Amino acid sequence: MAVYDFDQTEYNIKLAEALKKIPEFKKPDWVDFVKSSPSKERPIEDADFWHKRAASILKQIYKNKLVGVNRLRTKYGSKKNRGVRPEEFRKGSGKIIRVILQQSDKAGFTEIFKPQRSSKAKSGRRLTEKGIKFMESIK
Repeated sequence: MAVYDFDQTEYNIKLAEALKKIPEFKKPDWVDFVKSSPSKERPIEDADFWHKRAASILKQIYKNKLVGVNRLRTKYGSKKNRGVRPEEFRKGSGKIIRVILQQSDKAGFTEIFKPQRSSKAKSGRRLTEKGIKFMESIK
């Protein structure tokens, strides 16, 4: 079954539940004290935030084939309320994204891709066969 055959909100929740059972995807202690972006005013309150964000990142890699930390920071960014001044866009937290990508590397779901001496090809993370099978096994 393809990932896109389901309602995406339900799929993300099911994928997050499946990631909770994998020992590599452990929520770090510091997550309760950090904001998810400089544009946010308060720390994260959702208890399942870590696994939901990990599921979302894996789905982005599945969709785009090759993704780097900077592109994900832009995706998870938002506008900062600056009071009377106009709002400005701020990128999301890179540490959260980096740690999730490292955990998925350790679990064997993603791998670092570096092109062979080509200046046009981009580097980043991509899903392994194990990662693709895991994501397509979620029902």
